[in-house]
Amino acid sequence: MKAVILAGGLGSRLKPFTEVIPKPLLPIGESSVLEIEILCLKKYGVTEIFVATNFMSEYVETFFAKHQKKYGIPVNFSKEDKPLGTCGPIKLLKDKLTEPFLLMNGDILTTLDFSKLYSFALTNDTDLTVVTKEIETPFHFGKVISDGHYLSGVQEKPDFKFEILAGIYILKPPVFELIPDDTYYGIDTLIKDMLNKKRKVAKYLMKEYWLDIGQIEDYKIAQDAYKKHFDYLKL
Repeated sequence: MKAVILAGGLGSRLKPFTEVIPKPLLPIGESSVLEIEILCLKKYGVTEIFVATNFMSEYVETFFAKHQKKYGIPVNFSKEDKPLGTCGPIKLLKDKLTEPFLLMNGDILTTLDFSKLYSFALTNDTDLTVVTKEIETPFHFGKVISDGHYLSGVQEKPDFKFEILAGIYILKPPVFELIPDDTYYGIDTLIKDMLNKKRKVAKYLMKEYWLDIGQIEDYKIAQDAYKKHFDYLKL
């Protein structure tokens, strides 16, 4: 199983940290976001990893050139000359991704069993499997339940539950025919295009731990998550 990690984002919401260090290399515990992802992927059977870079790409490549042997798995780099979104970068790797492969964002911490996800995707008659996660968002007001002009109840500050895209996907080579060359093209657009063409898109609802490190508050949460879920991943 091969995997592509998208690590070319600007990390704008994590400034000022990302003004000095690219988001994938932000320190988490004794490691970094990208290193944790690599070790987790290796644990669940990934045999080769491609890191798609753009912003501060030289910084990322130089860092990994010094530590490559420690990972015990080939880590290759693909640099886009201009922003290509979340799908455009994989088109650059078309010749190397000739079998179903995993794609994930480079700012995610998760204990997802990638081998189970991969097996699930292979059993489905679809070229794209998206991983979803159910999250709860607090609502800060009391919800009124009414019958006409009269109250029938009040629900105090209920939480809203949403099923979201988790930033992890399994793609099969036929999807390349839908991704334009040298063009900004996102995974959300791919999903919409496939649905519009009546092509099936499978869903895999994960139950494991998952954190998108998108904002300063998330980065603080990630430090605690490392101690609880990832401290055993020593280089």
